Amino acid sequence: MKTNVIEQAVIADPDARLAHEIKERQRARDKRARLLKHLFLVILSFVMIYPLLWLVASSLKPENEIFGDLGLWPSSFEWSNYTEGWNALPVSFTVFYKNSAIVTVLSVIGNLLSCSFAAYAFARLRFDGRTFFFGLMMMTMMLPYHVVLIPQYVLFLELGWVDTYLPLIVPRFLAADGFFIFLMVQFFRQIPRELDEAAMIDGCSPFKIYWAVILPLSLPAMGTAAIFSLIWVWEDFLAPLIYLNDVQSYTVPLALRMFIDQEGQSAFGQMFAMSVLSLVPVLIFFVAFQKLIIRGIATSGMK
Repeated sequence: MKTNVIEQAVIADPDARLAHEIKERQRARDKRARLLKHLFLVILSFVMIYPLLWLVASSLKPENEIFGDLGLWPSSFEWSNYTEGWNALPVSFTVFYKNSAIVTVLSVIGNLLSCSFAAYAFARLRFDGRTFFFGLMMMTMMLPYHVVLIPQYVLFLELGWVDTYLPLIVPRFLAADGFFIFLMVQFFRQIPRELDEAAMIDGCSPFKIYWAVILPLSLPAMGTAAIFSLIWVWEDFLAPLIYLNDVQSYTVPLALRMFIDQEGQSAFGQMFAMSVLSLVPVLIFFVAFQKLIIRGIATSGMK
């Protein structure tokens, strides 16, 4: 009843009728703009995800269709690419996954422990030269990995670590990644210092404050560092290529390269199938900790 009265008033008053028509046209324009925006985002999302869809589709295609047809629907589903690809190389992919899991898990643990220790020192402790050493650490982020590649190789060769996992793992326990230190420093600085002071009054040492106060409050930053570290280590191709010589020690990225035969006999279907499986651990880890990752990026000043 009230709506009918308002509509009658609008019809009777020319100014109100004009304002109502302008409002309706504006609402229609906003609706069309939202529709176009969502349509654009859907198309852009498909363009971005198409390579992944093509990878999954190609892992199920016969060998002669992979590069001859850009469509996403195979003429026949070759599930044998997965079963045969798993044991196609001289060493089973079980060994490669185990090797990658060992290197990745230890590297993630090393990054979280060492980088959080260094970040806690820079963010919460007072010592001479703190600003200088923090700036020095930031400068290391500007150095390309290839600049220190040869000196590192010579050092590890002299130590007898070549063809072992030590060059891939030990640096992670020495806070060698400045990005994670910077990420955690930004997060630690947002934690109120009153918590440190209250813990000191209770007799806590700096390590106890770090372990019992700072670390439990830093799960978002730790989750962000963990997922980035896992992705970078799991996908790392160059470092294992340089330091690992024995096929039994190869990680998954090196194993995938073995499907490419220099003589032209390459099993692309099996390689794509194993590539799809290599993405599974990263996807599972991301889905499990995505809330911590988003919170960590949002609250650590990273844009």
